[in-house]
Amino acid sequence: MSLEVIVVINTVKKVVLAAGVAAVAVAVQAEPNMDKYNKSCTVCHAQGVAGAPKTGDAAAWEPRLAKGMDALLASVKNGLNAMPPMGMCFDCSDEEYKELINYMAAPAE
Repeated sequence: MSLEVIVVINTVKKVVLAAGVAAVAVAVQAEPNMDKYNKSCTVCHAQGVAGAPKTGDAAAWEPRLAKGMDALLASVKNGLNAMPPMGMCFDCSDEEYKELINYMAAPAE
């Protein structure tokens, strides 16, 4: 094998490895803290209690998502209808709220 071919193969390996690492990092980052979900969100969102959109019901979440993440975050932090302020997650960061919202709004598999 020529030196040029070896260099190209090594370069391709590095690019593929970097892409794989980036994909894993995104997947890990997008995964919500399930402990916080189970302690704070599941009580209402698992069954749709008091009009809460069910986790995994993309159609129920669609009009809410259409308002934008900033509006959803404000609703969580201030409370909305039967949902109390902070959504019962008093130690969640804004980023964690966003991850939890995205998790609940994703279509059930």
